[in-house]
Amino acid sequence: MAAAKKTKSSAAKAPAEKIYDSFIVGAGISGIAAAIKLKKEGYNNFKIIERADRVGGTWRENTYPGCGCDVPSSLYSYSFALSSKWSHLFAKQPEILSYLEEVSDNFDITPLIEFNTNLQSATWDESRYLWVLGTSNGEHLARTVVFATGPITESKTPVLPGLESFSGEMFHSAKWNHDYDLTGKRVAVIGTGASAIQFVPQIQPKVKELFVFQRTAPWVLPKPDLPLGDRVKQTIEVLPVIQRGWRNAVSRSLNVINFGLRNPKVLRPISTAAKQLLRLQISDKALRKAVTPDFTLGCKRVLFANDYYPALQADNTHLIPHGLVEVDGNTVVAANGERHEVDVIIWGTGFEVSHPPIGSKVVNANGDRLSDLWKDTSPEAYLGAALENTPNAFLVLGPNVLVYDSFIGLAEAQLDYIIDGLKKVKDNDIGKISIRSDVLRQHNAKVQKHLKSTVFNSGGCKSYYLDQNGRNFAAWPWSLAELKRRLSVFDLDDYDVTYRNEAVLSKVS
Repeated sequence: MAAAKKTKSSAAKAPAEKIYDSFIVGAGISGIAAAIKLKKEGYNNFKIIERADRVGGTWRENTYPGCGCDVPSSLYSYSFALSSKWSHLFAKQPEILSYLEEVSDNFDITPLIEFNTNLQSATWDESRYLWVLGTSNGEHLARTVVFATGPITESKTPVLPGLESFSGEMFHSAKWNHDYDLTGKRVAVIGTGASAIQFVPQIQPKVKELFVFQRTAPWVLPKPDLPLGDRVKQTIEVLPVIQRGWRNAVSRSLNVINFGLRNPKVLRPISTAAKQLLRLQISDKALRKAVTPDFTLGCKRVLFANDYYPALQADNTHLIPHGLVEVDGNTVVAANGERHEVDVIIWGTGFEVSHPPIGSKVVNANGDRLSDLWKDTSPEAYLGAALENTPNAFLVLGPNVLVYDSFIGLAEAQLDYIIDGLKKVKDNDIGKISIRSDVLRQHNAKVQKHLKSTVFNSGGCKSYYLDQNGRNFAAWPWSLAELKRRLSVFDLDDYDVTYRNEAVLSKVS
């Protein structure tokens, strides 16, 4: 009897299942900022999960030689946590990762993060107006969710005939094998995007032969990078006004670039000048022709480097202006039939951005998995944050918010909007909030209409901004100021809103 009473007593006192006000998935630049901003608003009942064992997101994952940012470090930092520690105008990956870890520690976010925890599923429970979040460390319930998983998370490797026959070393730039010594090896680099132009100059002096497969020649402009000595860093630390002025100056210069991207005619003189500069940078006419882009500057991502063209002109480097189409044993085969035997293949083929991997984990209010809805197209969202039929959930750096600026600045602006929404959900006792279909349709129709005249759509290239149907899922067609204005207030009128009292009465009746 005693044992029975004890069991009964324990059952009676069992705690109610914990329900978080909000749940943050990811501890990269967006997740860290989301947690800091929630704390600032007095939120304590939230949880953060991170699949890795430390913060940092893309700056933790990408460690290839030469990895760095192409936005000046003064702007590639949080507005609430400026730093005087940058060693260069453009920071390298180790410094950015260290900065993110320092910010997370300084704002007491690190202790709140559950590391080594994968999101396995996120399912909306209509009966309780809750998200049921299955993770590798158990199940959780939350009223709202912020998916801060970022747009650059899953590396993309092409499927090619004969790839399984390759017996050499092979890895993606985002999963660099630092244990493998490239010295004296014959190396094929596939792709000439932002990562490749950074690591190619780093590995070129070490390897025996370097074969660079270029499907499309990118625009590569000189990088105005300079070291910042101790005296400069000390001055910036003592006089924060210099840091703020530097930040504002960079922001204004990027606004000029954004104006050009929206008005391609403005970029023609720059394109002409860049082609003339190639004459000074590359003496060999055949190589110069091969690396000269055949599309308008800005149509694809503009790259910045001072050492890429010199690396291409080295005696041991061979530029192959064609894509890789086949692998035959240890021989790589170009689209023009050119064949080369190599020891290593390094994929510089970018990331899966048009179909965000988070979609495979999320089941919306209709019971649809988002990745299934996106299978034949790319996702749509309202202001890059709110997805249709996906209540009480927001995506950071989602579709059609890309502006040539700092991703950190974009994430901050979007999070101000999202957290304003989370506050309104909590303060107004809202049970369910979902973007209205008509608002979403009108917004995206207008976005796509205005994108037609931008360089992204009219510049004559095929870029990762465009999905398999030619729809631009990435870019914002207006100014950064307009984006920030639209994100400044979370308007409940744009959403279908169900208050908790209404929901209870509805269920009772």
